[in-house]
Amino acid sequence: MSSSSSSVLEMEIFQYIDTHQSDFIKDLKEWVAVESDSVQPDLRKEVIRMMALAADRLSALGAAVNLVNLGSHQLPDGRDLPLPPVILGELGKDPQNPTVCFYGHVDVQPAKKEDGWKTDPYVLTEINGNLYGRGATDNKGPVLAWINAVETFRALKLAMPVNFKFVIEGMEEAGSLGLEKLLEEEKQCFFSDVDYIVISDNLWLSNRKPALTYGSRGNACFCVEVECGSKDLHSGTFGGIIHEPLTDLIALLDSLVDPTGRIQIPGIYDSVAALTEEERKLYESIEFDLEEHKNNGGVKKFLYGTKEEILLHLWRYPSLSIHGIEGAFHEPGIKTVIPAKVIGKFSIRQVPHMDLSVVKQQVVEHLEGVFSKRNSPNKLKVSMPLGAKPWLADVNGPLYKAARRAIKRVFGEDPDFIRDGSTVPVARMFQTIMQKSVMMFPIGAADDGEHSQNEKISRHNYIEGTKVFAAFFLEISKLH
Repeated sequence: MSSSSSSVLEMEIFQYIDTHQSDFIKDLKEWVAVESDSVQPDLRKEVIRMMALAADRLSALGAAVNLVNLGSHQLPDGRDLPLPPVILGELGKDPQNPTVCFYGHVDVQPAKKEDGWKTDPYVLTEINGNLYGRGATDNKGPVLAWINAVETFRALKLAMPVNFKFVIEGMEEAGSLGLEKLLEEEKQCFFSDVDYIVISDNLWLSNRKPALTYGSRGNACFCVEVECGSKDLHSGTFGGIIHEPLTDLIALLDSLVDPTGRIQIPGIYDSVAALTEEERKLYESIEFDLEEHKNNGGVKKFLYGTKEEILLHLWRYPSLSIHGIEGAFHEPGIKTVIPAKVIGKFSIRQVPHMDLSVVKQQVVEHLEGVFSKRNSPNKLKVSMPLGAKPWLADVNGPLYKAARRAIKRVFGEDPDFIRDGSTVPVARMFQTIMQKSVMMFPIGAADDGEHSQNEKISRHNYIEGTKVFAAFFLEISKLH
């Protein structure tokens, strides 16, 4: 296809999307109205209803849709609750075309108007060009934008430039229960001919400038428990004559990180890859407002003074955060008690090349070493109840080249290449199991407020996001 004919085709596609944007917003309004909260058991039926709606929408495209039953899971109170099915959809089997698999989810975080929403969270409401509603950006809007893009080709009776596979789940906000097992089971079947995997479940770093995400940190969560005896003690009767567990614990926690944010555990930085010049250049053009980020967080000062240093320490260096102490008195007022057992909780956001088992060993050895120097008779126990691995993709691969060109075509500028300081388990899950290229392709802006009150996606991002996905289909077919 010549560049001129490609441009004419794009213009036809974009014009259709502009003309039908009210229909696309109406569809989003219908989806947002479903209270598909996967966290609250009483709303599980709504999640299942949402899965049926999404399946119907794919079927209307002509896709072959399979609603895979995942069985049930047990709640803390012992009740069994059915898991919502996972949608596996397929559209197109042309051996000459690449096959792109899109992952998204249609469950949402809890939301109530009394939590501080300006509008009803389950009634999509447009105010000043923003579409407010729970799930608007996380993740119903992006899922629909992808479907809208596919629908545009079908409505215009255009040949599909790629084959599509869809994986849509309803338990992402509750930990994607059952998804990993399903991916393993379908690796040689449903996913056998997949070339690329695209996830659109995150945000730009900026409110204005598009971005492509190529990495995220992992998360190793630790508990450090110090126990003195079988019961709490009175500080007037025992204070000053025993080794207090909370004093031991505070010393242990204080040993983990210094005032500059550097982790004090020996060997923890040994596996962190050195920063290359090529990688450093990626940070120079990134649009990131330090003052805005500071104000968003309500903090007065960062540990670092430049954009580059801030982003490096958010994305590609590990960090350690202390989250809380269980067992200590925390109510208002004064209670002069010495707790019998306290548990400190902290996490390490690890980066690529850091091995979880090695990190755990380093943490345990460090804490045991600090504790032994205190000559305390108390019992120490260190555990790692949760460990999620980091994810990193190749920004020079065909997926990122195609997406970059699509973004330039629709938004008129190159995207920022960004990482995510938090953890994206599903990206790592797909990459590890499928051994295929994975890309995170956000269309939501930094101020969309995912998981927060007044979550929104702008009309501009929703409609232009639909265009950029359509342009991406054309670009990936050219590169294949």
